[in-house]
Amino acid sequence: MSKARVFIETYGCSTNHSDSEIMKGILSRDYSIVDSPSESDLNIINTCIVKTPTENRMKFRIRELSKSKRPLIVAGCMSDTEKKIVERINPNASLVGSNSVENIGAVVEKTLVGERVVLLEYGKKAKVELPKMRKNSVIDIIQVASGCMGSCSFCQTRLARGTLKSYPPKLIYRSMEKGLSEGCKEFWLTSQDMGCYGLDIGLSLPQLLDGISGIDGKFLVRVGMMNPTHVRDFIDQLISSYRLDRIFKFLHLPVQSGSDRILRLMERNYKVDDFKDIVGKFRREFPSFILSTDMIVGFPGETASDFKKSMGLVKKVRPDVVNISAFGSRPGTKAAGMEQLPMAVIRDRTSEMSALVKDVMISQNERWKGWEGEVLVDDVVRGRAVGRNRSYKQVFVYGRPGEFTTGKIYP
Repeated sequence: MSKARVFIETYGCSTNHSDSEIMKGILSRDYSIVDSPSESDLNIINTCIVKTPTENRMKFRIRELSKSKRPLIVAGCMSDTEKKIVERINPNASLVGSNSVENIGAVVEKTLVGERVVLLEYGKKAKVELPKMRKNSVIDIIQVASGCMGSCSFCQTRLARGTLKSYPPKLIYRSMEKGLSEGCKEFWLTSQDMGCYGLDIGLSLPQLLDGISGIDGKFLVRVGMMNPTHVRDFIDQLISSYRLDRIFKFLHLPVQSGSDRILRLMERNYKVDDFKDIVGKFRREFPSFILSTDMIVGFPGETASDFKKSMGLVKKVRPDVVNISAFGSRPGTKAAGMEQLPMAVIRDRTSEMSALVKDVMISQNERWKGWEGEVLVDDVVRGRAVGRNRSYKQVFVYGRPGEFTTGKIYP
């Protein structure tokens, strides 16, 4: 008897992609994982609702997948926070919360025979212990925690994923060792906020990173997004940890605004100077490190002066990557109850910042002309091998995925 076929469609952050890899790993024992919803007997959509345009995309995709009349499971943050919206679109769809992926096998089994399941509770196992089917055989995405300790007034994700629950370092190291034995060379340590890792179990991110030195093998580690709130408390220890050759000299540090007044309204619990201090210390220690940050444009109450400060911060700090979000209120958040700015103002400011960021990123790229050094090949894009240098800068090279080779960036 042939196995039932399952298709999984994924959106959002690296944590969401990790959840999908886990679901595939669990389901692959009893089901065939296929690459298209037209080939499947059941479809799963792993949703993201971090922004309003993303939520609209999720609603569109749920409608489209529902048209096939195949059983549907809606997983991820939308199931946790917008259950009623999903039920209006497809009242027969089963729901699996972001913390319930370990039970996906039972949900699929029941959904295939016409039973609707709603499972939004926490699973019993740490996700780092669960099987996975990797999308990229070189890259191992490892979740080190679930939830966060933040109280951001705009964030709906924290409502979905809950409070911080860090996984023990020994489980994380064991997962890395397993990945190495299976051919992985690049590890993404990820969570909702890497900066608060361990604070619930008496540990810290630098302690987790320091323990990586005890793992045998040649590999590289990308540390995921961390908020300035926590980083400022252990910046010196973190820099010491980053001296480990295995750690990519890459920092994703979302500032969100260049105005302290707006940061207070966002309930971010740090000041602009904290962000600048962290960046300054990293640049002094690692002159070639890559800085990625996030900016929200048009937050409720943002004046022309506040926006000017955000623009000024981008000009001064000159990040290599800036993820710009035009503000859109998310249901259930404090910011949704604040007086919103006119959409025309938000659009104009977003366009202005986008133009600035484009110029800054081009300028930052210029400094890499003539660079030559070791690159880890981690993917193939349009038939060409691509990899990352020690600063996580993408470089096109000759080689096969998983190889360390020499690359050069030509003028």
